[in-house]
Amino acid sequence: MAGIYIHIPFCRRICAYCDFYRIDDLSDKPQFIDSLMVELNNRKNYLAGEQIETIYFGGGTPSILTKAQLNKILAEIYRLFPVKPDAEITLEANPDDLKANYIKNLAETKINRLSIGIQSFIDQDLAKMGRRHNSKQAVISVKNAYQAGFKNIGIDLIYGLPGLSAGSWQNNLEQAFSLPVNHVSSYHLTYHKGTAFYGLREKGLLKEIPEGESIKQFEMLIDYAQQKGFIQYEISNFALERCFSKHNSAYWFGEKYLGVGPSAHSYDQQSRQWNTANVHNYIKTINSGIDYFEKEILSENDQYNDFILTNLRTMWGISKKEIKKKFGEDKYKHFTKNIGKYIQSGHVKEGAESFTLSTQGLFISDEIMASLMIVSG
Repeated sequence: MAGIYIHIPFCRRICAYCDFYRIDDLSDKPQFIDSLMVELNNRKNYLAGEQIETIYFGGGTPSILTKAQLNKILAEIYRLFPVKPDAEITLEANPDDLKANYIKNLAETKINRLSIGIQSFIDQDLAKMGRRHNSKQAVISVKNAYQAGFKNIGIDLIYGLPGLSAGSWQNNLEQAFSLPVNHVSSYHLTYHKGTAFYGLREKGLLKEIPEGESIKQFEMLIDYAQQKGFIQYEISNFALERCFSKHNSAYWFGEKYLGVGPSAHSYDQQSRQWNTANVHNYIKTINSGIDYFEKEILSENDQYNDFILTNLRTMWGISKKEIKKKFGEDKYKHFTKNIGKYIQSGHVKEGAESFTLSTQGLFISDEIMASLMIVSG
C-alpha cells in the first residue's frame, strides 16, 4: 500500500507560528494546479504500481481550492494510479473556509475525511497566532461538517502558547472533545526561525511558558483524551478506536508515499526526495523539464535511524522481530545496549515482542530516540 500527499502552498494569511512552506499571494493558483497535473504524470511510476490507500491535501490551506479544482486533481490521480475503492482522502481545512455551501460542495467530491486547523477555542490566542477564524466559527465548522455527512473529522490544537494557563487549556480540551470528532492532533508550540513568533521571542516581546507548565498541559491532554475514550496512538495524536489517520500511520510504519507540489517530500523505502520550496520556481522548472527536486539515497544506517524515529513514536513501538529482520543482530545489539538505561529508569517498557515509551518516556522522547541513533562517521 502507498499514499499520495499534495502540498497546497497558498494561505490567505500567514500565521505567526507556522514554518511550513506557504505564501499569501494566490495569483499563481491556476498555473500551480496545471503544474500539479504535469508532476503527477511525471511521477506516475514512482510508487511502482502499488495500490493507493490514502490521499492527503496538506498545506498551506487546501480549503482555498474550489470543488472543481479538487475534482480536477483527484480525477488525474485516479486516472494515473490504482486507488483503493475505500481510500482515505483527507482535506486540511480552516474553520472560516467551512461555510455551509463549501461543505456541501466538499461532500460532493471524493473527500471523506476532514482535518480542521482549529488550534484554539480562545479568541485572544487565535488573534495572537494570526488565525483568521474565531472560536464560534471553529465550533460551527465542525458541527456543520458532521451534519453534512462527514463522519471522519479530526481537529488540531496547540498547547504551550505564551500566557496559556492550565485553566484555559482545560477549557480548550473540554470544548474540543465535546464536538463530533474522532481524532485530535495536539502539538506543543515550536518557535521556528523565520516565523513571527520566533522574531518576537528574540526581541524579548514574547515569553515562552515555563517547561513545567508545558509538561502539565501535555499531561492534562493525555488524561482528558483517555477519559473520553481516545487512544494515544502516537505522541501527538489521539483517536477513537478504528479512527486512526491511515495516512499519518503509513508514514510511521515506513510505507511508500509520493509527495507533489512545492516542498513536498517523497519516500520509496530506498531514497527520499523533496521538491523545491518555491511555487514560482516549481511552476517554472516543472514545465521546462528541469529537475525541480533533490534526492538522497538512504544508507542502511539512515534506514535504521528512520525506523527508530517513526516506530518509537507510536503505541506499537519497536518490534523486536522486525528490527532484527530488517537490520540484523549487530544493530539490534546497538539498540538494546542503548535503550537499557531507559528501561531501568521506567521511560521505556519492554514487552515480550516490542519496546514502547512509557507515559514518562513521552516527555523525553527526543532524547531517547537520539540516543538510539547510529551516527555515520
